[in-house]
Amino acid sequence: MPGAGKSTVTRLVAERLARSARLDGDFISRLIVSGRVGALGEPADEAARQLELCNRNLCMLADNISDAGFTPVIDWVIPDREQLHFFLSLLPSRQVLFVVLAPGIEVCRHRNTLRNPRERFYFDGYEGLDAAMKRELGDVGWWFDTAALTPEQTAERIVREAGHRALVDGAGTGRATP
Repeated sequence: MPGAGKSTVTRLVAERLARSARLDGDFISRLIVSGRVGALGEPADEAARQLELCNRNLCMLADNISDAGFTPVIDWVIPDREQLHFFLSLLPSRQVLFVVLAPGIEVCRHRNTLRNPRERFYFDGYEGLDAAMKRELGDVGWWFDTAALTPEQTAERIVREAGHRALVDGAGTGRATP
């Protein structure tokens, strides 16, 4: 969710890996300059088409970066199982680790208010997104409660523990181990 720490933490994770690249879904989606429709924008069919294009491009970049010997770290929201399956279908030969930063709605709201006003994401759907993600993806990957951790502590734990907590298979299953 907005304010969960995705951008900060993915940058810190990538910095801690020997050979890595951080792939920012927001940046990729903004490559479309004229005619861009955001994921929640209208018309909805165009928003969906552009979201799919962004997801395809993220996966193609991840594949190319991995082929070159770097670990791709993707900063993006995967809100439901359909989108996770789409990613997995485009990365069939890759080991995919799925980490959901889950500090809680109030922490996300608070962190979002601490951002520079130009970087804030004005979003009123926290409860709906949280409920939908838990319903759709609550049994997949590593739901990591980061509310009491600094971004640095969060990144350190992800680097250390994601390999055994966040692995998903090609079907988008695989429960994290505590």
